Amino acid sequence: MDSNGQVAAADRTVAEDAGPGRAASGVSAPEVLRKRADFLRAASARRQGMPGFLLQARRRDEGEAGQGIRVGFTCSKKIGNAVTRNRAKRRLRALAREVMPGAARPGWDYVLVGRPGATVSRDFAELRADLAAALARVHGK
Repeated sequence: MDSNGQVAAADRTVAEDAGPGRAASGVSAPEVLRKRADFLRAASARRQGMPGFLLQARRRDEGEAGQGIRVGFTCSKKIGNAVTRNRAKRRLRALAREVMPGAARPGWDYVLVGRPGATVSRDFAELRADLAAALARVHGK
């Protein structure tokens, strides 16, 4: 750190150099679903239940905008109070940031739905393995 409080370029991590919206590996980070219609379309497509969450996935039509990966997150009141729901969503977002750039397919929408008790308490390494397995099953591997 220099006298002005700035971090030298050599001291920054790769993730800091990647910039907003871009993963450290050079692959762009997934876009977040925000519209209810996108969530409803994903809910009516493929589903894969896992111990820590439910994965819903659908391939977007050719006419729809964007060819990147889009991910949505939802946790109902069944999960618990606001603190517990927010913790579950934070864990699902972190999980998607780690796994999706390498395993998800461009042109697909994914929704991760939290499960009561399991999403918050399950070991993160197990959640990571669950997501990789769920993506493989959804894509027919």
